[in-house]
Amino acid sequence: IGERVQHWLLVLVPRLFLALFRLVSPGSKRPKHLPPIRNPLLTLSAVQLAEKIRRREVTSVEVVQAYIDRIQEVNPLLNALVKDRFSSALQEAAHADKLIEEENGGEEVLRNRFPLLGVPLSVKESFALQGMPNSGGLKSRSRVLANVDAPPVALLKRAGAIPLGVTNTSELCMWMESNNHLYGITSNPYDLERMCGGSSGGEGSIIGGGASVMGIGSDIGGSIRMPCFFNGIFGHKPSKDVVLNDNQFPTCSGLQNDYLSSGPMCRYAEDLLPLLKIMAGPTADKLFLSKEVDLKKLSFFTVVDDGGSPLTSPVDRQVIEAQKRVAARLEADLGVTVKEVSFPQLKYSFQIWDTFLALPDKDGKPPQSFVELMADGGSVWPIWELIKRTFGRSEHTVAAIGLALMESSHSSKPSQFMLKQKEELQREMEDLLGTDGVLLYPSHPLLAPKHHHPLFTPYNIGYTGILNILGLPVTQCPLGLSKERLPLGVQVVAGKFQDHLPLAVALYLEKTFGGWVNPGVA
Repeated sequence: IGERVQHWLLVLVPRLFLALFRLVSPGSKRPKHLPPIRNPLLTLSAVQLAEKIRRREVTSVEVVQAYIDRIQEVNPLLNALVKDRFSSALQEAAHADKLIEEENGGEEVLRNRFPLLGVPLSVKESFALQGMPNSGGLKSRSRVLANVDAPPVALLKRAGAIPLGVTNTSELCMWMESNNHLYGITSNPYDLERMCGGSSGGEGSIIGGGASVMGIGSDIGGSIRMPCFFNGIFGHKPSKDVVLNDNQFPTCSGLQNDYLSSGPMCRYAEDLLPLLKIMAGPTADKLFLSKEVDLKKLSFFTVVDDGGSPLTSPVDRQVIEAQKRVAARLEADLGVTVKEVSFPQLKYSFQIWDTFLALPDKDGKPPQSFVELMADGGSVWPIWELIKRTFGRSEHTVAAIGLALMESSHSSKPSQFMLKQKEELQREMEDLLGTDGVLLYPSHPLLAPKHHHPLFTPYNIGYTGILNILGLPVTQCPLGLSKERLPLGVQVVAGKFQDHLPLAVALYLEKTFGGWVNPGVA
């Protein structure tokens, strides 16, 4: 009875506030959609661009300039790229072209030494990119510039990639919408009145809008996968301990580094594996990225929802139908059986995620509090910030203030029940997947919501966050558009260090369902 009462309260109260929010929200007079992509260079994958540049069919300068032009065309609408380095990028592109002209060893030598030579790249602002802002959307860090490159950024640059700039995040990278009071709010390329996700939302928006071909994101609760879902692109959350998380802000504390993954985001599935291989560096040997995958020999499973948690929204019917279409095509094309399964522990996904992010490290030291991160060496009182926010005087977003208030209600001791639920789920999931299993799971219960609407549905992060706690590799795959012309998609999950399996499935799904859809012609 208590659960039923809680369920109806959690359903009706947010819906009431959401209805009031819609009533008082001002309408927008700006256009809802992006202009179409006109330059054919913008519709090639990073792998294809690198090959054309090496073969001198096109210059790196031409490619970089094409992306600069597209950014200048759409970024005033998206607000995705928050600081550019266009002048430096063009100089680096000219240097790449010169290197190609002077190389006597041929195309193969260039491919081995610089697999991404001359290809432009966008970078999430929370990653250190030398000379670029590294604020994590915090106003007090507006003048902080990175003096080093984060390891995966350095590896991509070493492979020849050329950063165009850094992209927007949610405040302190801990919310589902990329909005902060330093850079503002980022919009969805398929509908500018809707959110792009977070915290790697700037990446999702600029890539989905055809203004970047590849990027780098981080994910501690869905921060790669949600933006990829909402913006109709591919993304991969690697297995834990594969890509180094150093030189990011905010930094991890407690056991958070166990749950944070850095990975690639891109429009074309064929770019995922080479990007991951480069970003992982020597750790890529933990994976089986060179191993051929025969999809017909895999075991496929599908989970349609979290089992009816009272905290989360019901899964949109179009999301469910898209996942069913995937299962049907797998069975028809490959001759496999996609078995529907369920895990009762998924009902507690948000609580498990929330519990484990708050655990102390191996020495018993608790993670740095969200309030401390907000304060950035100063002092912040959440209640006072909420009052100031009411009058438009706070430097912090409503989402950040809300997270700080929620944190203050946490128990000092973790719930033994939630610890047990996680252990049971981990064991059952790993036993099911083994080394040849792949599982389909909804990316999010809702299609890309309107701006600020996640304030009323904060627990929906459980659909992605639980997979961080389990440490499993997940590839987010687009599946076309809904009747509202918004991206559909699905999470493809595999066992630990079996990243090659969902990456192979991503290639199949792109071929079968079309992959990224140009928002300019949506």
